[in-house]
Amino acid sequence: MTDYLATFHTHLAALKTHRSLSAAGIAARMAPVPRKISSSCGTCVFYSAEEPCFDRLDTDTEAVYRMEDSGAVLMKEYE
Repeated sequence: MTDYLATFHTHLAALKTHRSLSAAGIAARMAPVPRKISSSCGTCVFYSAEEPCFDRLDTDTEAVYRMEDSGAVLMKEYE
């Protein structure tokens, strides 16, 4: 299992993503974005999954990070 963090342009996008991941049985939680990572709305979703589950993320996603012991590693950035 790998830990991921997704940031969003809007709080609603974070909420929709949290619901989508949870509905798929993926452990997810909403939280404030860590200070070292900037985000438009200030809300992120932490989740644990075998893969990044890009298809479960809302269209208003800002970026997805893989969480490692050394910190967050940017995996995909959206425009």
